[in-house]
Amino acid sequence: MTPGELALASGNYTPVTQFILLGFSNYPDQQELLFGIFLLIYALTVVGNLGMMALIVTDVRLHSPMYFFLGVLSFLDICYSSVVTPKLLVNFLASDKSISFEGCVTQLAFFVIHVTTESFLLASMAYDRFMAICQPLHYGSIMTKGTCLQLVAASYAFGGANSAIQTGNVFALPFCGPNQVTHYFCDIPPLLRLACANTATAGVVLYIFSALVTLLPATVILTSYSLVLAAIGRMRSAAGREKALSTCASHFLAIAIFYGTVVFTYVQPHGSTDTHGQVVSVFYTIIIPMLNPFIYSLRNKEVKDALHRKLRVNGFPA
Repeated sequence: MTPGELALASGNYTPVTQFILLGFSNYPDQQELLFGIFLLIYALTVVGNLGMMALIVTDVRLHSPMYFFLGVLSFLDICYSSVVTPKLLVNFLASDKSISFEGCVTQLAFFVIHVTTESFLLASMAYDRFMAICQPLHYGSIMTKGTCLQLVAASYAFGGANSAIQTGNVFALPFCGPNQVTHYFCDIPPLLRLACANTATAGVVLYIFSALVTLLPATVILTSYSLVLAAIGRMRSAAGREKALSTCASHFLAIAIFYGTVVFTYVQPHGSTDTHGQVVSVFYTIIIPMLNPFIYSLRNKEVKDALHRKLRVNGFPA
């Protein structure tokens, strides 16, 4: 039985007004070290993604759909990392690791919005690469500024809808006693274990909608890149193949890391330990937002060239 079901069976109906985020409290002697590590990661996340956004905005050679989407991706990475990481940093140093009931609802809602939006944005980026490589003659007429804005707006619409469903699915349940969340933020699986009710239906809703918002974009991505790889294989020019692969490799690497951890956390049956689940969550909530700017800049010649131009303009050796 879950902690919530045990409380229900014992007749304990104390309304929950706050939750305790246990996080990494299993390592009491390493809290300061963990604080330093995660503070550095968060600083790199914010600086790296803001730098990527600034580079894209200020360099006219990067004013294309591909880099527009990359700028939005950097914005999303800052957003959903900021929903989770600041509270985690505070809890490393504070004895009171509580979060209000309303704060927990807000954190979960904003986290789901941004993660879901990123999932669909990655699909939009894959579609953009498909159009650029497989339909180059029609690329300019189809991937207009209006189309790009519509794809971003649709990604946010899916994010908002999924957030409303998932957050409502969790907090429609009663919480009547146990309030220790075995996680470092208000995530759905650990919250369901605290609900004082049968969570079978809520678990099915979580599984179905998590699968939909993961597998639908993944289908678009896999289809797009299958066609892209086939088109690259037909190219006669070795230079053309190399350029096409370089623009796709960084995107595909970011996708593989993101979807791998999300599927492990939300779509697979939950049989892993809480500690294992937290470690996996760290990758997609904290590590991936830090890595994305480096993945896209180190493996992308146009971004590296734009960075070198900026450094030369500002008097730094490139």
